[in-house]
Amino acid sequence: MSIRKLAGETAIYGVSSILSRLLNYVILTPYLTRVFVREEYGIVSELFFYAAILTVFFTYRMETTFFRFGSKSVGSIEKAFSTATISLLVSTIFFTGLLLSLSKPIAHFLTYPDNVEFVQIVILIVAFDALIAIPFARLRLENRPIKFAILKILHILINIVVIFFFLKYCPLWIENGADFLSPIYNSENRILYIFIANLLASITVFCLLLPSYLKIKWSFDVVYWKRMFWYALPLIVVGLAGIINSLGALPLLSNVLPESVSENRAETGTYGATLKLAVLMSLFTQAFNYAAEPFFFRHSTSKGSKEMYGNVGFLFTLIGSVVFLGIMFYIDLIQLFLGKDFRSGLEIVPILLIANLFLGIYYNFSIWYKLADRTIWGAYISTGGALITICLNILLIPSLGMMGSAWAALCCYVFMALACYWSGQKYYAIPYPLAKMIRYILIAVGFYFVSLWMETQLLGNTFLVLGINTLLLAAYLGLVYLMDGKEIKKILVS
Repeated sequence: MSIRKLAGETAIYGVSSILSRLLNYVILTPYLTRVFVREEYGIVSELFFYAAILTVFFTYRMETTFFRFGSKSVGSIEKAFSTATISLLVSTIFFTGLLLSLSKPIAHFLTYPDNVEFVQIVILIVAFDALIAIPFARLRLENRPIKFAILKILHILINIVVIFFFLKYCPLWIENGADFLSPIYNSENRILYIFIANLLASITVFCLLLPSYLKIKWSFDVVYWKRMFWYALPLIVVGLAGIINSLGALPLLSNVLPESVSENRAETGTYGATLKLAVLMSLFTQAFNYAAEPFFFRHSTSKGSKEMYGNVGFLFTLIGSVVFLGIMFYIDLIQLFLGKDFRSGLEIVPILLIANLFLGIYYNFSIWYKLADRTIWGAYISTGGALITICLNILLIPSLGMMGSAWAALCCYVFMALACYWSGQKYYAIPYPLAKMIRYILIAVGFYFVSLWMETQLLGNTFLVLGINTLLLAAYLGLVYLMDGKEIKKILVS
């Protein structure tokens, strides 16, 4: 058991996440926020929210359940893998057929009556993503992050290539006489190609993971499946609440803002694009979660595991505070990845970054109910967070717009982190250095306000501001070394 091993695996997962997201945000986001108007981008953002909701139902959190049951004993991985995979295969076929048959009324309900194909392709994307969930989870449980990373990067590469083919090169080649492309390209329906690209990427990755299905031992233990399902059931609530908490502002902005449908979707598009500026914090959180979840399960019975979990939580918070400062200190450069029409939402970025940091802290704290087989607590806490998200969005959006959604996200994740910590101390006490964790967050926020004050004194001199911010970041790192450098070294070499 080693935190250094966890750090190494997190780095590999981080590389895959960072490379795939950088390919997405360095290439795709700047392009899409320049070729699409805000309303079009709002449609894409809103439909991918519904896709995320569907994914929770399609997978019913069997990937996390697979970690729990597949790591219990030697040989359990095959039993858990076959049972979970067969379960998902059967349910995915059923749900896909059902939803496709209802795609027209669903499109009308979502106010897309003229774009039923959007709904149909989103359903197929979710279906293929569900079918690769358990094979991807097995790669994580078996410590195969490199293959995991390659497949994740390939997915985004295919997505980018197909989008550029349809949106950039098809109209260019048709204009230059390539009439054979006319049957597959319609300039009035460009949004459709975003979904087609995602579908082709998911199908390709599914085909590459198909050997996992071919090697499966086709045995389905009904009693074992019932145990897995009852473990997973509260996690479905957790997953749904998580989607609502992270992306629920998108449909709420579309429907709660007091403007026209077109203007509301434009605001939704701006919010969805601005969310991507918090990419590095979400990358860090996601990479950590990819590595930490199977790592925690594998070492749950090891001596000193609880102390290690506490140390991991402390290091996560410390690094997260550095990520927050790194993004905010260089936001003048990072904002250039968005088209000019989408930069009106920059004021919400610091709030969203801190919110995502608390989400990562919640992921740390949430390990207690997964290890203690009390997943119902995850449902309680996540439901509470979802209620906060929905109520605060409805209350704040009419007067504050997207800023209200940002504050709702922060309140939600702070509540979830604290509720998870307090409940965990009662049932599965882990010695997190909570005071130190909060201290570093507050110090980082303090450094950010110093930066804001300096910027007002320098009257917007960008280069000078960036130089001073670099010195402030170095000062923060130096302060960390002076306060806890020896302890951090001790943790990393243990």
